[in-house]
Amino acid sequence: MSFLGVLEALGKDFAKGLKFALTYAVPVESLVALLFPASAPVMSAAESATTLIQNSVIAVEQKFAAAGVQNGTGSQKLAEVLTLSQQAVTTLLTHAGINADPEYVTSLVSAVVAILNAQPAPASQPATK
Repeated sequence: MSFLGVLEALGKDFAKGLKFALTYAVPVESLVALLFPASAPVMSAAESATTLIQNSVIAVEQKFAAAGVQNGTGSQKLAEVLTLSQQAVTTLLTHAGINADPEYVTSLVSAVVAILNAQPAPASQPATK
């Protein structure tokens, strides 16, 4: 399998895991907004922030996978995810009335990573080319 084929297979696996996580996150946000209309703006901001963090985590994971460096790089990955997402996440949550200091955003990133890590890994299928 070519290097490009390996990256494509990794990207598809990450996308499947993200799709599975979002399958449950989006309906929960909609249900809470329906049951508690006053919380809808906060839930919308939280969903947007979570999606941004998830996308950043996936991008960083793909970068490290492409470099062949997956193990023992947690602090480096966290730093890169924060570089990609911290400012936007802080802005989104602040507009929703949530005090999102750097420590809070870091804990959100860690929580999103934990949720993604808890998802069962999708079965890999060999890339065709």
